[in-house]
Amino acid sequence: MSEVSAMRLDKWLSAARFYKTRALAVTEIERHRVQVNGQDVKPARDVRAGDHVRLRQGVIEREVVVLGLSMVRGPAPQAQALYRETEESIAARERAAEARRLAPEPAEAIRDGRPTKQDRRKLADWERWSAVDG
Repeated sequence: MSEVSAMRLDKWLSAARFYKTRALAVTEIERHRVQVNGQDVKPARDVRAGDHVRLRQGVIEREVVVLGLSMVRGPAPQAQALYRETEESIAARERAAEARRLAPEPAEAIRDGRPTKQDRRKLADWERWSAVDG
């Protein structure tokens, strides 16, 4: 952690390892998927210790309290020391994970994709010799 009292939000999100790059953090902020203290912000907004940051990573929503600032993207344990996730956020994430487990996305069950040329030939062969033709 550093001696600075404030830093850019996009840099902090990258240093805290919420997003892989600073550019991804900027994109998510511009899409209004990140709020600080309940307000939509811009990437250059200063974040300070004690601020509440609400963000979305894919389908996962988190609310964290900023504990520290770091100018560099360090290892994961060091990055996790920069924030503390709220109890409500942890409970909501666990409920959402359970809901996803119990009711999976139907599109995820499709593994094969479009039929191949060989599959289409087999289907055409089957239709050609079906009992419908008489």
